[in-house]
Amino acid sequence: MLRSLASSYTVQAAVAVLALLLLAALLAPWLALQNPFDPAVLELIDAFTRPGQPGLTGALYPLGSDDQGRDVFSAILYGLRMSLLVGGASVALSLAIGVPLGLVAGYVGGWFDTLVMRVADVQLTFPVLLVALLVFGIARGVLPAGYRDDMALYVIVLAIGLSEWVQYARTVRGAVMVEKHKDYVLAAQVIGRSRTGILVKHILPNLLAPVLVIASISFALAIVAESTLSYLGVGLPPTQPSLGTLIRIGQGFLFSGEWWILLFPGLVLLALALSVNLVGDWLRDALNPKLQ
Repeated sequence: MLRSLASSYTVQAAVAVLALLLLAALLAPWLALQNPFDPAVLELIDAFTRPGQPGLTGALYPLGSDDQGRDVFSAILYGLRMSLLVGGASVALSLAIGVPLGLVAGYVGGWFDTLVMRVADVQLTFPVLLVALLVFGIARGVLPAGYRDDMALYVIVLAIGLSEWVQYARTVRGAVMVEKHKDYVLAAQVIGRSRTGILVKHILPNLLAPVLVIASISFALAIVAESTLSYLGVGLPPTQPSLGTLIRIGQGFLFSGEWWILLFPGLVLLALALSVNLVGDWLRDALNPKLQ
């Protein structure tokens, strides 16, 4: 993998950009010039300050400010944290659902395999965004109105996670159906290993490479899905900003000349999604033994 990484300057650049964005998100409280979502520190008279210019209070805004006097640079750092958190938590939830279902369905077969695959087939007939909107709408309808903003993060993670588990289940099931007939699995059965032990200790380690590749690509898709939902106004609220929320806010001022409110969050989202996709493609090739 290191040799493969050293031979591709494109992947090296993608890894560097991804590491920089992750570091910026982790250090947001220290790098941000202000807490952009604390009303006590906002200056309304500095609203719509252009990038690189000082506001009426003398404060410098390197990427400009929005209609509330929020520093766009600081808002991007905090929004990046939320986007990465939603993406990582959604992938973890999809893994927790899809991998066990795929393992059991592929190894046991029978009616359970048929049930899981038919449910997966039905879900695949609907776009991922539509499934996420459906889950989000149901969850928001069940929750009391006073808790909707507080639970928005958990609801969006649940919505995206439940819409992405099918890819893991189908991939793992297919791999298990191949692996379970190999000699090392038959040997484990002969010496009396339990089904759980065979699945967890013998088969699952051999499936980590394809699962890791799917997880890396799903991470980018989850971030884009969350940004899309937030842009549509059904994602995270302004009090818990993500890059999609910032883009939705900036879109309202694009045609009035305040282009920077939309442009800079959009560029960061583009860089994040592109770098994750490039790293995922590299992992797919580097972990494929047929290409070695």
